[in-house]
Amino acid sequence: RFTILSLCSCWAQTNKRIEVPAPIKDGREMILKRTAYTVSYNPDLKIPNWVAWHLTAEHADGEVKRFNGYLEDEDVPEPRATQEDYKGSGWSHGHLCPAGDNKWDKQAMKESFLLTNMCPQDRGLNSGVWNRIEMDCRKWAKKYGDVYIVCGPVLLNREHETIGKSKVVVPEAFFKVILCLHGKPKAIGYVVRNNEGKKKKDQFINTVDEVERITGYDFFPALPDSIEDVVEAEADISEW
Repeated sequence: RFTILSLCSCWAQTNKRIEVPAPIKDGREMILKRTAYTVSYNPDLKIPNWVAWHLTAEHADGEVKRFNGYLEDEDVPEPRATQEDYKGSGWSHGHLCPAGDNKWDKQAMKESFLLTNMCPQDRGLNSGVWNRIEMDCRKWAKKYGDVYIVCGPVLLNREHETIGKSKVVVPEAFFKVILCLHGKPKAIGYVVRNNEGKKKKDQFINTVDEVERITGYDFFPALPDSIEDVVEAEADISEW
């Protein structure tokens, strides 16, 4: 066991893109690299497929104030999400890589307010369960030194609601997967409907394998199979 954990630690130090999922097999994606995160953007849906980032203890806090406003992303083609699309829609701006993870750098904070880092999200979810999961991620980054995070929308096989002239798709749910490689490697996943903000977050726990089944994505493909197969099959919140 000591050998496995030691190899895992050394391997993680030399592989910096652990958080980036495998290329999407079905659907369109534009990969956009930001200061703090990587986004797979879907120009058909006008929202991300996923956003991935490496959250360290040093980045889990900071003095940078929250950016004021939301930014149209000129790096993606029109039509694209605009602030006008959200106005009067009844949906909030749901950050995927949260502002709270970007208080360490002004540019990182500003980029977290790009609309390509957001989805239309239920207000209660945004301030409720989703926010509590975000706070847990920062707590774990401080506790363990760092974690790897991927989150994004879940789209059911049906016609989707859209907002605004740009027809920004409203997800039916959201997922988040978190990987920790310190100590005994472990991972945990969440899938939350886009209307469930008041329930306890533990009700939404899934294995990474289950989130992969739901989304069709391959998370943490850079991990050695000996680690990936084990951590993605288990989800025990008591280990965190």
